[in-house]
Amino acid sequence: MASFRKAYLAKQRIAAHVLKQRGIHGIGVGMCDPRRPGKGAAIILYASAAAATANSSKKSPKKQKTINPVELQRKIGVPVRIVQSSSFHKHSTQENDRFRSRIRPVIGGYSIGTPDASGTAGLIIADRLCGSQLYVLSNNHVLVNENTRRCSKTLQPGGADGGTARADRIGELHRFVRLSKNRNNYLDAAMARPLRRSLLSPRYAVFGTVPGHLRSYRIGDQFKKVGRTTGIRTGRVESIHTDIRVGYGPYGNLGMITFKNQSVIRGKRPVSLSGDSGSVWLTQRGNLAAAVNFAGSDDGFLSISYPIEWFMQVFGTQVASPLQHRKTHTPARPGRRAERSYLYTQPLPPRLLRTIKPLLARRCPVK
Repeated sequence: MASFRKAYLAKQRIAAHVLKQRGIHGIGVGMCDPRRPGKGAAIILYASAAAATANSSKKSPKKQKTINPVELQRKIGVPVRIVQSSSFHKHSTQENDRFRSRIRPVIGGYSIGTPDASGTAGLIIADRLCGSQLYVLSNNHVLVNENTRRCSKTLQPGGADGGTARADRIGELHRFVRLSKNRNNYLDAAMARPLRRSLLSPRYAVFGTVPGHLRSYRIGDQFKKVGRTTGIRTGRVESIHTDIRVGYGPYGNLGMITFKNQSVIRGKRPVSLSGDSGSVWLTQRGNLAAAVNFAGSDDGFLSISYPIEWFMQVFGTQVASPLQHRKTHTPARPGRRAERSYLYTQPLPPRLLRTIKPLLARRCPVK
């Protein structure tokens, strides 16, 4: 039985090579057998149907040039489990109508975007040091003008849902993390500042108040969320520490880019379709914010997300709440052995955090 520490270290060692192989879309750490957690950890390979079929035999034909899980497991000493999946793509849209409608004040879970596209207003947040200023949390590709600092007007609903700059503008892009074509990415993140505070309300569609956020969560945790397209959904954390190749198409001329240490959350129904980008996963009990969805598989059953703690670290923000009491919740961990922590997501380490600098967007001209 492999420990999660051993699986994580093995993934770190082989991820760059594995992601270059045809048909492999992601590699992470999950349960060897989700129905029997006591069997320990495994390397999870997210692979296309063709690659999964080729890899199902003990000997793959050389012409396939794919990863052989039996040989890989023998080499690294950790079980390898293949999960059949399509490639992953960002999920804003350029085209449950309830969450695509106009709402004032704006709350989490509803359509938001630019004049050209729509995603989801994930959460209403505030500065950690000055809690009176409210912002909308979402993704770079939902709120940003082609991954640049150019003026970007924020509409609710987004442009794909009929929103116009003249009638539906609620604010503009404030800060964002620029996505990189040549380096590893960790979060697709941006925040919009409203034209006036009264346009936002610190609530979340259907579920109401979000009192705080998790600093970490574990494989197997159950979450819920509201997204502009799929509406109310639940999902289970299938893998963490997952390196993923995500297609951005022509957006910002990015094409296919790599994200490190992401979480894959699986739903029994589609949980991440076009327009759900930016939606925020909450805990089943307590409504604590846990993770930010930004991409998914073609069929929508897999959500690619990152811990919301990363967003809060990078931007110096917290969940905005009508309550005076705000909290950052860290779940209890079983035991103090270091290897047990690899079952959980981790905050960004200080050295890495210093390299992720949010950019201030240019203000839009006043007319």
